[in-house]
Amino acid sequence: MIDAHIEALQNLLGEKGLLATASDMAAYETGARYDHGAAAFVARPASTGEVSAVVSYCVRNGIALIPQSGNTGLVSGSTPDDSGRQGVLSLDRLTAPFALDRVNRTVKAGAGLRLSDLNGRLEEAGLFFPIDLGADPCLGGMIATNTGGSRFLRYGDVRRNTLGLTVVLADEDGTVLDLSSGLRKNNTGIDWKQLFIGTSGAFGIVTECVLNLEPLPRQTATALLVPASTEAVPALLVAMEEALGSYLSAFEGMSGNAVRAALDHVASLRNPFQGGIVPDFVILAEISRSSPQREGEQPLDAVLEDVLAAIWEQEGAPLADAFVGPPHEIWALRHGLSEGVKHSGRLIAFDLSFRRGDIMRFLDHMKAEMPKRFADVTICDFGHIGDGGVHFNLVVACDDRRLADPGFEPGLREWVFTAAVETFGGSFSAEHAIGRKNQGFYDKYTPDEIRKLAAGLKSITSPGPLGAMTF
Repeated sequence: MIDAHIEALQNLLGEKGLLATASDMAAYETGARYDHGAAAFVARPASTGEVSAVVSYCVRNGIALIPQSGNTGLVSGSTPDDSGRQGVLSLDRLTAPFALDRVNRTVKAGAGLRLSDLNGRLEEAGLFFPIDLGADPCLGGMIATNTGGSRFLRYGDVRRNTLGLTVVLADEDGTVLDLSSGLRKNNTGIDWKQLFIGTSGAFGIVTECVLNLEPLPRQTATALLVPASTEAVPALLVAMEEALGSYLSAFEGMSGNAVRAALDHVASLRNPFQGGIVPDFVILAEISRSSPQREGEQPLDAVLEDVLAAIWEQEGAPLADAFVGPPHEIWALRHGLSEGVKHSGRLIAFDLSFRRGDIMRFLDHMKAEMPKRFADVTICDFGHIGDGGVHFNLVVACDDRRLADPGFEPGLREWVFTAAVETFGGSFSAEHAIGRKNQGFYDKYTPDEIRKLAAGLKSITSPGPLGAMTF
């Protein structure tokens, strides 16, 4: 039965546009972290029109589709299940158009364009898309998950920087919605593009986008800060914001366990700490300007040093130590955390968010309770203290017998999410979206009236089987 569909889809997409052999599909069936499924086929359309044709055919024939962008997600949202009945619709050939409007400071781009490719092409114009990530996703997936990143504090998330979209709906016609306005102000009705940002592709497939761009920083200074205590972190953040205003572009927290994992497993990193002793918790602070240094203007390194000295001298100072260093070295340490933690053992990862004043309280609570509940599970947390986000990573030794227990990881996840959501009022998904891994927690924590509204919207926009989550 599926052979007939594959032949029909091949006719729509051509030889390069459809993969159906095990060896060709393997990369699309395997996720970034432990995910693996079985695809019926992989469709690789090269234009919005081809996406529409594929979606229309699949809806009319009852074939479920899993949209897949850069396949860098961590919640099983972009890989098929193991039934062998779902098709993957990959965006990897949707790299056109690329239309830069320098005056409007926008770009219209294909949803399959990688973030690194986008910024590489924008560099000559002195612009960039200001979402800083350790991974290299495609734009469509960034929109579908409303990615934030390390410089959210200054530039906001993808939602804030998306001006327009082109979307294909999962209906029998494969309806194309052109929402691609480059306007920053347009209050003539519902802002329909917002329906497709951060909703995991369930309402439609993004094929093109119009993005706000920012001037590339021309001056940057970074420092590693050691807070006086975990309780002092909120006060340190407020003091930095009061002193630096919009210059402050990042305020990233890194646990000592995560830093040590990076230094142990990423050979290119240099240990910047005195005597090689890694603090229990350290903060990466960055300040930046988009203008070149003017004659007589204080260099940013000096600005940062002066601010830190003033904070140091405050009564009850929230700062215990600080080191101003080269941005490329300090950011290399931050971006090496994921790789280091991944190689430390079996990783059970969470993407959580809290009110900024609660994030350190949550971390302290978990560090106190984890040994009592789950002995020998190592917390390697890091994340975006400036916006309340934390990658709460748990590492279990690969030879730990509990990993063979099918109830171990679900029980651990249930305990962490219960604390995050019910005790501290946080979110179980800051920017990784839902996917199959988080579906049960969406069902548990989303009020019935909201679920009904979401299901109603999906029945209108994309009634066909689309995406890995259900409402």
